[in-house]
Amino acid sequence: MNQQIKIGIIMGSKSDLPIMQDAADVLKELGVPYEITVVSAHRTPDRLFNYAKAAADRGLKVIIAGAGGAAHLPGMVASLTHLPVIGVPIKSSNSIDGWDSVLSILQMPNGIPVATVALNAAKNAGILAAQILSVGDETLVQNLIQYKNELAQKVEEAAAEMKADGFPCNF
Repeated sequence: MNQQIKIGIIMGSKSDLPIMQDAADVLKELGVPYEITVVSAHRTPDRLFNYAKAAADRGLKVIIAGAGGAAHLPGMVASLTHLPVIGVPIKSSNSIDGWDSVLSILQMPNGIPVATVALNAAKNAGILAAQILSVGDETLVQNLIQYKNELAQKVEEAAAEMKADGFPCNF
């Protein structure tokens, strides 16, 4: 796999890092080079424009954008680039239980799509970004298959533990 950075992870505030770190962690586990930084749609619009406009020229293939509250970051980035953008709605301190973020990212107008994962689900955004990249990368395909097999193995182990603990199950 080419070690050039392929995924950009951005967030509206450094306070979003505990959530967005999950995307970075899964990408690292899968062997996907990434960058991560703060780009606020409201406080640094010039930084947002510059980041989104230059992303493809810098070699990025997918952008993961996490935002809380009004959550304009993913949609604004998507409006400025042809790259796929995955939005991560974040339940922030000023949030309406996270619904404002979910709906802000989910309800993009036709022509400006943003893939949207569940509230605080940056790990899923990282996996989805890796799946998008895997179309042209057999090594990454194998890493994803191994990752998903490990998830399945954990479920099998948990089911066996429950059965051993006396929980009834005939399956």
